[in-house]
Amino acid sequence: MNQLLPRIRRGIVLPVLALMGYLGIPLLHQSPARAEHPYPKAQPPNILWIITDDERADALACYNRAKFGTSKSPLGFVMSPSLDALASEGTLFTSAYCNAPACAPSRASMHTGKYPHHSGIYGFERNHNQPDFYTPTVPEQMRAAGYENSLFGKPGYRINEYKNGVTWNDLGFYDHKIDYKIMKAAAGHTDFDSKKTKKGKIEYWHYPDGTVREVLIERNDGELTPEEQAALTQLEEDQDIVRAYSRNISTMILGGESSQPADNTLDANITKAFQNYLRHPNEIYQLPNGKETHGPDTRKPQFINLGYHFPHSPVLPPKSFRDRFKDKVYEIPDFSETELESLPPQMKTLYDKMKIHPMTEDEKQQIIRDYYAFCAFGDSLIGASIQAFKDYCEQQGQEYLIVMAAGDHGWHLGEQGISAKFGPYQHSNHTAIIVASSMKDAYPQGQVVDEFVEFVDFAPTFFTAAGLNVNKSKFKHLDGTPLQHMISGKVEPRDYVLGEINHVFGPRAFMRSKDFSFSMRVRSWNAKPKKSNMGKNIKWALNAPAEEVEMVLFDLRRDPLEQQNVADDPAYRELAEWFRNKLGNIVLGDGRIECDWSEENAYRVGDFAIGADDKQLDIPNSIIPVQ
Repeated sequence: MNQLLPRIRRGIVLPVLALMGYLGIPLLHQSPARAEHPYPKAQPPNILWIITDDERADALACYNRAKFGTSKSPLGFVMSPSLDALASEGTLFTSAYCNAPACAPSRASMHTGKYPHHSGIYGFERNHNQPDFYTPTVPEQMRAAGYENSLFGKPGYRINEYKNGVTWNDLGFYDHKIDYKIMKAAAGHTDFDSKKTKKGKIEYWHYPDGTVREVLIERNDGELTPEEQAALTQLEEDQDIVRAYSRNISTMILGGESSQPADNTLDANITKAFQNYLRHPNEIYQLPNGKETHGPDTRKPQFINLGYHFPHSPVLPPKSFRDRFKDKVYEIPDFSETELESLPPQMKTLYDKMKIHPMTEDEKQQIIRDYYAFCAFGDSLIGASIQAFKDYCEQQGQEYLIVMAAGDHGWHLGEQGISAKFGPYQHSNHTAIIVASSMKDAYPQGQVVDEFVEFVDFAPTFFTAAGLNVNKSKFKHLDGTPLQHMISGKVEPRDYVLGEINHVFGPRAFMRSKDFSFSMRVRSWNAKPKKSNMGKNIKWALNAPAEEVEMVLFDLRRDPLEQQNVADDPAYRELAEWFRNKLGNIVLGDGRIECDWSEENAYRVGDFAIGADDKQLDIPNSIIPVQ
């Protein structure tokens, strides 16, 4: 009997709303490149993989309806008609979790199909493909399966070529790649950019008439001059800017208005580039930077990674969308500095570096309002991209699969007193996934799955769709499960999700179940692994005094907002120790990789607890405090 069916509830099929379209970049040159040979429908589907940046699950009205019975998030009004329509056409996964709450390690886990402790990628280190433990990434495997690979927008995975101790050049995972940095470099194809120069940090604001406003916001040699400060103040008034002045990066823009209309922002131009590609099958055409490239080869199925920048800072929704939110009033998340009293040093460091609690109520309102307005704007672009993709598939007579990750990780809007990601908290790691297919049996329409899924599930999902057998030994490195198997009941639901990061506050791993959230320091030092320390004293976190391991335990049954760490509470100490051993054995002893990425092939493997990651939490009832 399908053991998942009792836990999966059928969603309400939502009305399919009209999707907003945008004009493409004009074709400057074209010539036939290849004869058209459309793939038969019996062949693998074209795949569109959409990833947004820093988007919360509750920015999607369909998610809120599934979880809370209302389109509003717990903070207030959101708008996502395009993704609501996609969810009605397919399956919505409401308990999706990234495996590292930061862009680079999260996208690395997606591309490798491995947890950070198996890939050796814990933060923003530039890694490469030379170590013995390296396995082909998603686009490499898809190419081997016959797919043409394309990427539009943000890559973020930082897997590069190794040469003489430097990892910098792109490895060419994608046959066709238009990095969002191309948009920033092409005049008139973005709204905002910033650079660090010898003089200091300069912001570049692009306007519809082609003018560019350059403003110095930080001087390397001291304070801004009165003239420079006046120019900055005028800019901030004109664009209604709220900066993260209470955070460590005080110039970061957490709210404001784009200098461009909706059809010429950075994200709009990512959409245009994607649409333009699909409009020129088997043709050569020209990019915004003048270089020639080719459109899709219709003889091959397409694997396309569409990586949006929104709602990552600078949070700058265009006026047309910002106006729709200007009168909305939001519930500012509850936070008290007394929450910090129960937290260990690592977690206090996260707060100190990312806090917005000292900001005014009006500023907090704007931060929330502009964030959701930016998400709504992005939703319209996603709708246009989905329509273009469907049109292409219909024209070629090919099936399709659309996989949407609502955020490469989550984002705090005042929860825990911060506006950031990086933590082991719910709002740092929780996202939503939507999957829809022209083959309706694979992902039933309007279905909602509440079981845990993780970003390591993307790789086996794509491989299975491509017709590959992920049960073969060549795929034994994969840590995830095909998402379609979560629907069909081919696998047992997992009891927990995992993650780890080494950024902002040092190395920290976390584990989350339905009832508890647990995290701990896993190494005594904060730096990334090097030859001098990798693999040494690997059991430190299992044997060190509890206060040094900095454990955090939240009882989600009583404290769903994660406001009171109970790891030191006498009633919870045995449970905290149980989680320390469970999590520690998994991330330290079940195949942990620590690699010095400045070397060609220098790494160590922690293998003292192989098999510890059994996806089950058999916690003795005697150590679980009664609710």
